[in-house]
Amino acid sequence: MIGFMQGRLSPLINGKIQSFPWKFWKDEFPIANKNHFRLIEWTLDKSKLYKNPLMTKVGQKEIKFLSSKHNVSVQSLTGDCFMQEPFYKTSGLKRKVLLKDLSNIIESCDLLGIKYIVFPLVDNGKIENKEQERVLKDGLGQFDSILYTSGIKIIFESDFSPKRLNRFISGFSPDNYGINYDIGNSAANGFDMEDEIDAYGERILNVHVKDRLLHGATVPLGSGNADIPNVLKKLKAIGYNGNCILQTARADDGNHIGILCQYRNQLIEWMH
Repeated sequence: MIGFMQGRLSPLINGKIQSFPWKFWKDEFPIANKNHFRLIEWTLDKSKLYKNPLMTKVGQKEIKFLSSKHNVSVQSLTGDCFMQEPFYKTSGLKRKVLLKDLSNIIESCDLLGIKYIVFPLVDNGKIENKEQERVLKDGLGQFDSILYTSGIKIIFESDFSPKRLNRFISGFSPDNYGINYDIGNSAANGFDMEDEIDAYGERILNVHVKDRLLHGATVPLGSGNADIPNVLKKLKAIGYNGNCILQTARADDGNHIGILCQYRNQLIEWMH
């Protein structure tokens, strides 16, 4: 199913390409329905984490109501909060607090039927050494039981080379963990998509669709270095049937709804 990253149907917040749309999040459900979108990927920032509707009882009721009323589901969540303050780069009480945040996020996702938590290992969340990787694995291991029971999977998005990501993900059980494949990020890193999908394709559970320049920024679909049609063809060849989430460039003219629909139609054309 084709979905979109929360906020893409709202005005820019402080010029950021991606941020939780505090004033507009409710509006995105009817707008999505009107424009034939049936899927939103939620976004969660560290700032005001416990005020995010996903994390409050009242908010959870509203999300369920809006989702049902407008026939727009929330199946995945991008945890930018994990990248903004990575628990594996802290210690002591700070680490315990951040792990408690993760526990509460998993619990909220379970209540809402969200099955995938995207865990970004990029930018500030980048794994820089073996010790950070060890702390990450040990910390996440505390949640293996609740992940298995709930059916929720943590899916990593990383800037690892194909071989390194294959080695990394092989250390995590497929029962609880997988990969979020970001087409644009891979293009920006100069990775060969054939090598990537051959290396770990069976662990890909969610796909972010965007276009980026080599070592550069997000650009309109079809104008960057991502070979999106052939990526989709390769994913189809290995039997991928998960979601494709539009995490695309924003509109220069402010018509964010129009450009998202245009990108969706382009994606459908490439798929077929």
